[in-house]
Amino acid sequence: MKQNVAIGFLGINLDNGKGTARWERWRPTVALCRQDDLIIHRFELLVDPKYMTIAQQVADDIEIVSPETVVVINEMEIHNPWDLEEVYEALFDFTDLYRFDTENEDYLLHITTGTHVAQICLFLLNEARYLPGKILQLSPPRRKDQGGPGKVSVIDLDLSKYDRLADRFETERENDTSFLKSGIPTRNAAFNAMIDEIEQVAIRTTNPVLISGPTGAGKSHLARRIFELKKRRHQMEGKFVEINCATLRGDTAMSTLFGHKRGAYAGAIKDRAGLLRMAHKGLIFLDEIEALGLDEQAMILRALEDQSFYPVGGDQEVKSNFQLIAGTTTDLTQLVADGKFREDLLARINMWSYTLPGLKDRREDIEPNLNFELTKFSSRNNRKMTFNKEARDAYLKYALSSEAKWNANFRDLAASITRLCTFADGSRIQLSSVEREIERLKKGWRLSASDPQEEILLTVLDQDQLSNIDPFDRPSLANVISICRQSDNLSDAGRKLYAVSRVARKSKNDADRLKKYLAKFELIWNDIK
Repeated sequence: MKQNVAIGFLGINLDNGKGTARWERWRPTVALCRQDDLIIHRFELLVDPKYMTIAQQVADDIEIVSPETVVVINEMEIHNPWDLEEVYEALFDFTDLYRFDTENEDYLLHITTGTHVAQICLFLLNEARYLPGKILQLSPPRRKDQGGPGKVSVIDLDLSKYDRLADRFETERENDTSFLKSGIPTRNAAFNAMIDEIEQVAIRTTNPVLISGPTGAGKSHLARRIFELKKRRHQMEGKFVEINCATLRGDTAMSTLFGHKRGAYAGAIKDRAGLLRMAHKGLIFLDEIEALGLDEQAMILRALEDQSFYPVGGDQEVKSNFQLIAGTTTDLTQLVADGKFREDLLARINMWSYTLPGLKDRREDIEPNLNFELTKFSSRNNRKMTFNKEARDAYLKYALSSEAKWNANFRDLAASITRLCTFADGSRIQLSSVEREIERLKKGWRLSASDPQEEILLTVLDQDQLSNIDPFDRPSLANVISICRQSDNLSDAGRKLYAVSRVARKSKNDADRLKKYLAKFELIWNDIK
């Protein structure tokens, strides 16, 4: 059972009373704790310090009528209780510091006491989800029962907008957008505009969101930040659940996602809840959703539409109310055309669709992300890390150039900064470390080159050397390198490479011929081997 927590202002006039006669008066704050069908476990009483005597009397009386209620007096100094801006800011500061626990507590906003301005502000904060819970209005009893508890009802209000508050909301919206970007002051205009829209979608809807983009572009990170934003706004009580669908195979795919009953298949020795059930009242991120089979896709669709599904081997439906964020590196529209992805599922998850650009398409954001990674490493390792100016300039010059491939996007950048910080002597990264790291990056990207011929050549040449070799010579050189690596020594490689022409030659020094050929490209045997 959740605990009921009431939040409300002290009624300076309504809650006041002296002597035994006070029990014959209807005092809303005390009366709320006397309801037959509503137990208040804690009352967060908002009090101007000038009226602490009244507040203490009310707290003592609540202890008499409801011993199970704990009264917490919160001092809130308000000079003019009819000033909308002052009251709102005071309440906003209270909500900002208060540790809400919506999983274990239900919050009841008591608006019977306090000025009308206070009531309006409580409603605005509740509507914006800064104050989670229900708004309660307590009405007095009939005349024949003046000292009775009265009646509780849930109310709704319709208020106009206020320019100052609109500005405050806009500031909070900007803070939320920054939160989604982990506070990184990104400079790419298109990316920033996209995050602005995602922020609005995140706090206004629970519909599925589809995030596409290359590996390492930040899909998983963004999904988690969306969850944390909703959690911070008290819009989500459950967990963040993440799975890469490419890791799911066969029977385990259904079981992992939807759970199973004991004995459903060989090896199912006990019941399993499944990830969708674990995500109840929370958010599930299905990365590489295109890897799911058509059967799993059909069940995901039904779970989205009905908020229910059958575990493997089960005959009773399981309920789960979750929000889905799907990630993909593929054009799902093309997969639909190829019959590999369900058109109805794509239509369901494609309502809010965003594509994250790779790092090479956001080169203006490399520097702020570099700063972010430095700060993150420093925080995790309790070691303040910086570049010296020469090293920083050299690293950024290369990072911003077209030569930097950033194939794994932000993963490449994060790994690179981690290596630089790890190998640094002391707290400053030097130019020599940067030069070694640049060579390491180049080598890594060579090995991952998509062109097999270029991949071979880039293992022994840098990009500048390769650009000086005619396209006519590249296939021959690549073949020579491959044969050399399959041979024991120069002579062995030479015999294989000159197997035809060596017959007509008087001198059969194949090793020398191969050595001279490699020298044309400034290569030696040890470079290749």
